[in-house]
Amino acid sequence: MTQYKNQLKTLLKLILTGLALYLVFRKIDTKQLFELVKTIQWVWLIPAVLFFMLSKVATAVRLNQYFKNIGLILSEKLNLRLYLVGMFYNLFLPGGIGGDGYKVYLLNKQFKTTVKKLLQAALLDRLGGLVAIMFLLFGLFLIVEVELDFLETNLWNMLMIFGLMLTIPVFWLIQKFLFRDFLPSFWSANAWSFAGQITQLICAWFILMALGINEKILAYQLVFLLSSIVAVLPLTIGGVGARELVFVYAHQYAGIEETAAVAFSLIFFLITAGVSLVGAFVKVDMEKNHK
Repeated sequence: MTQYKNQLKTLLKLILTGLALYLVFRKIDTKQLFELVKTIQWVWLIPAVLFFMLSKVATAVRLNQYFKNIGLILSEKLNLRLYLVGMFYNLFLPGGIGGDGYKVYLLNKQFKTTVKKLLQAALLDRLGGLVAIMFLLFGLFLIVEVELDFLETNLWNMLMIFGLMLTIPVFWLIQKFLFRDFLPSFWSANAWSFAGQITQLICAWFILMALGINEKILAYQLVFLLSSIVAVLPLTIGGVGARELVFVYAHQYAGIEETAAVAFSLIFFLITAGVSLVGAFVKVDMEKNHK
């Protein structure tokens, strides 16, 4: 029965991915997109890939901080291998157990750490990433001019300032009452969250350079962060289509170029897919775990 549910889930994701991509390519000039691809300065994509990899190293270290809080001691090397395998599961096997589920299963089996604690660590890991994105979004909304009337009011600016002031304290309270075991690593884990997100923004900047975009950089970054939130939702395969739709519908408000925005999003996905594919060739040997 579970197998059929997974297959149905995968089918629905494929349908939604196809629908989202159809809407994207229906909205943009595909000829212009292909012409833009021809002009890509590929050398800029080398540091883009490197900074994307650094972002994943940072988020893997964050997760390992949470593991240590529940008495699960993994070497950073093993933890990174496990993280890469999880990325592969999340992107290429979306209808199955998933990356987080795989890690929970493996760690529970090998170290007998309770499933509840492992699930809490995985959930907090996701929340930590979301908190960093929200904090950066609040800041960018104060800087970037967005052509929506209600975003140009003093009330909106005050809300963004309050968001900046309250994001971290509210997250601390959430951990204190719901994830108390993980509170000792609050500051270090959040530091790694911001490191991971900032390195992704640097990766995004290099992709924009590859596309020859040197204006409205912060506007692209803002929409990129918004699309990252949407891409996390388990609606499409690896967020494909969903991320591009955000760029398509947000371009007119943020003042960014529609076709370039979609090209940027597709390149970012290809980088994500390429790095995630490495996880298919990584062997996780728990027996050789050492600090």
